[in-house]
Amino acid sequence: MDMGNLLSFQFPELADHANDLRNAGLVARMRAGGRLLHDELGLGAVMDASIVTSDTVRGWAAMSVGHAPGLAFDRRLELIRAFADDAHFAVREWAWLSIRPHVAEDVHGAVVALTEWTRDPSERLRRFATEVTRPRGVWSVHLRVLKSTPEIGLPLLEPLRADPSRYVQDSVANWLNDASKSQPVWVREVCERWRAAEDPRTERICRRALRSVGQVVASHPDL
Repeated sequence: MDMGNLLSFQFPELADHANDLRNAGLVARMRAGGRLLHDELGLGAVMDASIVTSDTVRGWAAMSVGHAPGLAFDRRLELIRAFADDAHFAVREWAWLSIRPHVAEDVHGAVVALTEWTRDPSERLRRFATEVTRPRGVWSVHLRVLKSTPEIGLPLLEPLRADPSRYVQDSVANWLNDASKSQPVWVREVCERWRAAEDPRTERICRRALRSVGQVVASHPDL
């Protein structure tokens, strides 16, 4: 897709910036779109873009929430909520990528703020709580504190350990699999404790969570 053409069509007043959305990697172009919407049109226009038909434009709007300077983390969560619960999977991915740098700034605070999301009726929002805090993540900075001390994330993981949604289960499993790359013993102990409940949903999470543990332990026999 030529994002420059899309920008010019959707926001004619920004047509002079079309080249800013060309000739770069996908994530860089999405962040540039978010930056343009916020800096040129303001946060109000960003919220208006949340109902635009184009999922790419909604993705730019999600990226704007992360770009906007001076917002408290709780306020960012309020603004990102619609995008985190978007019907299109790509918009949901851009939503957590947008917020990820702010999670990295204060992991402990983010875990506290996101704990409420683990109780939300929407499976998309429950998943967001674990995706945005994955210790290693995808296309994003690693959260070093969670790689070394993953137990900090337990307030998010525990409420979801038998979640009925496979969409959420996969995210919890991937979170633990991330952690297992540096703390395999801890992940194994968590799964042993969880498995005592003999819940098939938990069993599915643990099978997926432990998929790398054998390889990690084999590479580091001192663990």
